[in-house]
Amino acid sequence: MENNITLFVEHPDGTKTPLEAPTDMNLSLMEFLKGNDYNILATCGGMALCATCHVSVTKGFETLTPISDDEYAMLDTLPNITDTSRLSCQIKLNSEIDGLTVKLMGDGN
Repeated sequence: MENNITLFVEHPDGTKTPLEAPTDMNLSLMEFLKGNDYNILATCGGMALCATCHVSVTKGFETLTPISDDEYAMLDTLPNITDTSRLSCQIKLNSEIDGLTVKLMGDGN
C-alpha cells in the first residue's frame, strides 16, 4: 500500500524481522512496536522522560530528524548508549524512514 513503509527489527542473533508500518496514522516507532507486541516498557508514555524505548539504529540513521536536546539528555543517562541511539517515541513513522533498521535496547528487553 502506498501509505506503508517497511521497518526492520534486528535481533541479538543478527536476524531481522520485517514489519509493514502505516505512515498515515501519525504513530511513533514506539507506538508501532508496542502494537506489534515488542517488549517496550514506555513508562513515560512517549514523552522522552524515561528512555525505556531506547533503540540503536543500525540502518537509516541519516534519514531521521535531528535529535532534540531533551532526547539527547535522556539518552546520555544510559549505560548502553551508541552513536546511533534514539528514543523510539521520538521517531515518527513517515516515508523518509522506509527501510529503517533498529535494535531494541530499552529496559523491557
